[in-house]
Amino acid sequence: MKLYRFEEASQFYAQVKDYLLKYEAHHCLLFGIIDTLINYPQRYDKNPYLASVEDGGKVVAVAVKTAPYAAVLSKVEDFGAVEAIASNLQAQKEPLPGVNALTEEALAFAQTWKKLTGESYEIEMQMRIHQLQTVEPIAKSSGYLRLAQESDRQLILEWYKAFELDAIGTNQENIHRIVDYHLKENHAYIWEDKIPVSMVFSGGSTPNGKRITAVYTPPEYRQKGYATSCVAALSQNLLDSGCKYCFLFTDLANPTSNHIYHKIGYRPISNWSNYSFINDQIISEAEPP
Repeated sequence: MKLYRFEEASQFYAQVKDYLLKYEAHHCLLFGIIDTLINYPQRYDKNPYLASVEDGGKVVAVAVKTAPYAAVLSKVEDFGAVEAIASNLQAQKEPLPGVNALTEEALAFAQTWKKLTGESYEIEMQMRIHQLQTVEPIAKSSGYLRLAQESDRQLILEWYKAFELDAIGTNQENIHRIVDYHLKENHAYIWEDKIPVSMVFSGGSTPNGKRITAVYTPPEYRQKGYATSCVAALSQNLLDSGCKYCFLFTDLANPTSNHIYHKIGYRPISNWSNYSFINDQIISEAEPP
């Protein structure tokens, strides 16, 4: 078993694409991060950590870390690869705030990291990956989905800050770049009911689909089905534009959202966990899925 490091995101993608594609839904976040590294590298301030582990010339695990975020692991076919990745990351002598991965892989890495560094770990969030192929008929709220414009930037920025606070309890330093990227790439959408009442982003791409993220409705507009209509409309738009699948993450602590997305047609694929490592000198940040 051997670990390989990569400097160029495009070269890395060429090496690991086929492996990631074997479990496309499980890797929708990884696909999106790699896509951003290739097409919008200025989103991140430092060069990323890109690694694959191979056994007999066959990829069995993939890892990505973009500062200041936690490491993100792929589905692992040989759990010996977890120790190889953890040991290599430790050798970088850079802060590692946590790990995000499928539940079994995340726990295995957290336990290995504790053995290597003595740092304890705690669960930050437990989520579930969902996949949609067909949008189910739902009762649509009044209003319509529209593409966000540059004139919406301040509103989208305020709502995205609120979304992050709801999702991960903090705001990222590069939040302006994130919002500007989604506006520039036509990835930000608003549900308009005479006034803007909800938003959603089409996130990272996979070879056959798109991940939906940043679903947010301000408290004063909730309980009216706006978010449901927003996600359903965008999902249908993405399917109509050629996507075979749509993906999204839900918080397992929020059964309401899990129920809503199931009504639209999203079906559970696998559970996902974010662990933070306990170190007084590190502030854990998790990239919202």
